[in-house]
Amino acid sequence: MRCIKIFDVLKPGGVLGIEQHRAKGGTNPNIVAESGYVPQDYLINYLESVGFKLVETSEINANPNDTKDYAAGVWTLPPVLRLGEKDRDKYLAIGESDRMTLKFLKPNP
Repeated sequence: MRCIKIFDVLKPGGVLGIEQHRAKGGTNPNIVAESGYVPQDYLINYLESVGFKLVETSEINANPNDTKDYAAGVWTLPPVLRLGEKDRDKYLAIGESDRMTLKFLKPNP
């Protein structure tokens, strides 16, 4: 990840917003990396380790219908629909992926 560079260029007091496909809790990030999903705790811990402070989370982009277990990864779901017409109605009914929405702050020195 390039978060260290983002931290370096963001002014103190600056805000970093992240919206990312959320993996199931406790999932190994190395195992799910190719699926497009990232564990929320992993991402928070990583960003805090480079100096950001988590200030807020939101469930505005959450989707409990997303089972996160698709052979073609998150791109199976809309808007990509990687499998084309195969099970299209099923994936349209699920909707877009379950996503975390996180707000971080670069602390003032």
